[in-house]
Amino acid sequence: MDRFISRKRPRSPPASPLPPPPTDEDATDMKLALLMSLFPEMALETLMEILVSSGGCVETASSTITAQNTAVQAHPNKKRATPGTPAIQTSLTTHIQPPTLTLTPTTTKRTLTKKGQTLHLYSPTDIALHTPCTVIHNFLPSAQANALLVELLNESPHFSRYKFQLFDRTVQSPHSASVYVSTPEEYRQHTSEYTYGGTYRSNVRQITPLMRAIAPKVQDTVNEAIRARIRDTYPFGERLRYQSSKEWKPNAAFVNCYDGPAESVGFHSDELTYLGPQAVIGSLSLGVEREFRVRRIVPEDGEIASPSHLPSPSTPPSTPSGQISLHLPHNTLLIMHASMQEQWKHAIPPTPTISPHPVSGNRRINITYRWYRSSLHPRNTPRCRCGAHTILRCAQRTSNRENRGRYMWMCYAGFVPGRKGCGFFRWAEFDGDGEPVWGRNGNGEGEGDGDAPRLRDFVEEDGGGYETCWAWFVHAPKMDGRLAYGQT
Repeated sequence: MDRFISRKRPRSPPASPLPPPPTDEDATDMKLALLMSLFPEMALETLMEILVSSGGCVETASSTITAQNTAVQAHPNKKRATPGTPAIQTSLTTHIQPPTLTLTPTTTKRTLTKKGQTLHLYSPTDIALHTPCTVIHNFLPSAQANALLVELLNESPHFSRYKFQLFDRTVQSPHSASVYVSTPEEYRQHTSEYTYGGTYRSNVRQITPLMRAIAPKVQDTVNEAIRARIRDTYPFGERLRYQSSKEWKPNAAFVNCYDGPAESVGFHSDELTYLGPQAVIGSLSLGVEREFRVRRIVPEDGEIASPSHLPSPSTPPSTPSGQISLHLPHNTLLIMHASMQEQWKHAIPPTPTISPHPVSGNRRINITYRWYRSSLHPRNTPRCRCGAHTILRCAQRTSNRENRGRYMWMCYAGFVPGRKGCGFFRWAEFDGDGEPVWGRNGNGEGEGDGDAPRLRDFVEEDGGGYETCWAWFVHAPKMDGRLAYGQT
């Protein structure tokens, strides 16, 4: 029953053995009890789906079920679901009348989540409809996914936990991670020029053979999903404002390790400093299944403007406090589309228990493939008054609606242990393709004038496709059980 919706509010007992039809404030279990008494032959999970799709209204849910039963009686030869079938969530869209698309500022959609609720979604169709995400299960052949998992489990002892300043305390990341790049030269750049959370990272590694072998498949799948979302979801079939028209080509990756159910990461948006606005990230989950929770933080009327400056329907409305939980089993590719980092936050919450994976046990490995724009190399981006690299952020929660969704360069030194920030702030300017429009810095020099090197793409133009890269990996010479491949 709590598989799909959980409430923080304690449940209220029924006032009498035969309670009247409940209101929206009544407990979910009371509503389900009423529906079960009216339709005892239906599975609990099916009743829950219909109740959610009906906005929690028992009367609407009852009418929907009655209409479905009438249709079945009119066609007795049509197969009917067997009561008590396993709890596999079908798409909620089967119980919701498809809305008529009208591209006007007054278009509204029903909010699925309310304050204090967590809605669990399993169907890729529902996930794509109600979040700015695409989910693809069984992304790789099983043998390849397991081989990649083993490779990165062997890498994970070299991962580290970064530290950051939170008010007057220095805290440590609740999971371990490492940055991966293509070449030793890029390793030097990422330890001496690129900053993450205001600090340089010493733990940077060279991409592993199998990470590179699957990169063509990740790249092709992400670009196909981007085109489909623009065509099917965005207004007039046009990309969002500031969304790049270039092909998405990953050239950096973060690999995270969650060792046990207690390891986690809190609600956050990924840093945009080198990704730029309207970034897209391809995230591959391996090992034990964990929840991936998302929460909308920008109000419905504060969406990032589309090319036509209409409210963008790329991320359907959800209350800022409501959460949506996506379950990511082994070998699942999650694509976070444009507007995800601007309008939503995401997290991997700790969990009391997990079901061990046969290869990784209680560990989860997560690879986030990213495209760093060469125009946002740290040699080009502004420096704050204290001499540190600024970071790029989006104004998400602001009372000034005109500034909501704008990007800004700001000092982040105050979040570095032992340092204080200078309070530097400046609005960032981008062209329609999301490329920075540089001005002049405090020394009269033109920003963006530096001879910044370009990161090497994980997928080389002459390196062949996914099948070629995988064939190379299979036949590559091995030494001591590992590939004969240089590792920084």
